[in-house]
Amino acid sequence: MTALIEQLRAIVGAGNVLTEGDLTAWEQDWRKRERGKALAVVRPADTQQVAEVVKACAAVGTSIVPQGGNTGLAVGSTPDGSGTQVVLSLQRMNAIRATDAANLTMTVEAGCILQTLQEAAEKAGFLFPLSLAAEGSCTIGGNLATNAGGTQVVRYGNTRDLCLGLEVVTPQGEIWEGTSGLRKDNTGYDLRDLMIGSEGTLGIITAATIKLYPLPAARLTAWAAVPSLEHAVTLLGLAHKHLGSGLTGFEVMGKFALSLVAKHTPQLRVPFVDDAAVPWCVLLENSDSESEEHARARFEALLETAFEDGCVTDAVVAENLTQAHQLWHIRENIPLAQAEEGLNIKHDISIAVSRIPAFVASTDAMLKREIPGVRLVNFGHLGDGNLHYNVQAPVDGDPKAFLNEQEGRVNTLVYDAVAEFGGSFSAEHGIGGLKVDKLEKHKSPVALGMMRAIKRAIDPQNTLNPGRVIRV
Repeated sequence: MTALIEQLRAIVGAGNVLTEGDLTAWEQDWRKRERGKALAVVRPADTQQVAEVVKACAAVGTSIVPQGGNTGLAVGSTPDGSGTQVVLSLQRMNAIRATDAANLTMTVEAGCILQTLQEAAEKAGFLFPLSLAAEGSCTIGGNLATNAGGTQVVRYGNTRDLCLGLEVVTPQGEIWEGTSGLRKDNTGYDLRDLMIGSEGTLGIITAATIKLYPLPAARLTAWAAVPSLEHAVTLLGLAHKHLGSGLTGFEVMGKFALSLVAKHTPQLRVPFVDDAAVPWCVLLENSDSESEEHARARFEALLETAFEDGCVTDAVVAENLTQAHQLWHIRENIPLAQAEEGLNIKHDISIAVSRIPAFVASTDAMLKREIPGVRLVNFGHLGDGNLHYNVQAPVDGDPKAFLNEQEGRVNTLVYDAVAEFGGSFSAEHGIGGLKVDKLEKHKSPVALGMMRAIKRAIDPQNTLNPGRVIRV
């Protein structure tokens, strides 16, 4: 492999081929579930260098693991333990190439940090609405590779819905230039949508043209106490009716999830967390194109109707952006508080919104019956039917032992329940290497056959991210 390393150094520069020292940032996944060993970490500066790296690796049969910010939750962007794979880090490719105000688009390189992109859009007078907890470190290339979701899917959709075009390096080292930014292009198969969500197994996304939106004239945030998940679903219906497209966020949080935030982040004041009569809370965001007065009037009308219908028992409306950020900060701190409480079993599931209350009631009861003392951390994006249905060890149990002994069993119980309710075991985090077996169990044989056929046709040497998403 010495010859390959020298060739890679000639392509990207010796300082951008890392083979020694601490490579943890590239070799270990964000959740510290797995640690691999790379032959080298290669950091190209542009698309042409990516293409040359891919050609060099393909010529000698060396597989490549594309990587963005390495913030994924399904172990999809870290190398295996063989020491034979090249990690291709796109973090140096972080330029914003162009902004087209009339077309409401921005073309950016794959290594651009999501928060940087958001700030650049705002500086230009626009909104890029993708928002998630890792936005300060995840990259748009990774967001596209996993079709990331986040907190504003209810209005703007997943990352796929926010992308108009891509630039991609194929497994053979060819460059597909598809960043035109056209909203209508009906010329054959949609290669863009094929690449988005493929987790680097079909091609390496190097740049994208994304949609921009006008900045809202006002944003209002409310935190509402609801007596049950059924009432939360009713409130969602009322929010759609009263706010229409102004409804940009609708998050639900169970009492235990919020109690962990109050316990481990006491400086955050969690509304209603000590009220025994409040089992669930909802965080709503209303973005208005007219004015704050108009937004507040619509919000007040919604809450008045919700109080009258009994689906809201108490509510707090943020008076300014600082208060709104504090409320969102509570929601975003649930995963961190969970980690402080100890190792846990995470699930990223989606179910039709109408069936979520029944699913939670049934599955909660089943898990508590099967594993006495288990604690359930329920929260997520109710507006689009995506729950983070997580399982914490009993209060006096050993979290590490619980994870080692119960993860397989708990996953089977939860995913079988999800299937019974017609849902998906992976809503926004992808398959990666963590859920390959689950895909083979829960996806239809016809769908699996089509996926394998696509992978074999586009990447016959299995050069890109082998063993991730689907086995061939």
